[in-house]
Amino acid sequence: MVLGASILTATVAVAQNLDAGKSPARLFADGCATCHRSPRGLAKGRFTLTLSWFLKDHYATSSDSAKALAAYLQSVDEPPPRAAAKPGAKQPRRPPTPVQSQ
Repeated sequence: MVLGASILTATVAVAQNLDAGKSPARLFADGCATCHRSPRGLAKGRFTLTLSWFLKDHYATSSDSAKALAAYLQSVDEPPPRAAAKPGAKQPRRPPTPVQSQ
């Protein structure tokens, strides 16, 4: 009985990286999409290094997954498309074309 109890208490818990092998898009879908509908704009022009540090400290399980996620967020970080002009909206005025004298 004592031998069985010592074997049970002597087992070592092995930590595993649940993010290992996942693509950056999958990392976003699994960990970020709950709160963020889109990855666009989340990098906010930050440097890759500072963004990966932030992600590692707050969201990612490893440095490698934080770096991959930071690179992914920066790759999709582009301004939203410009809205089409509404009908009847004022268009910017162009200066008149100069008249050529003869």
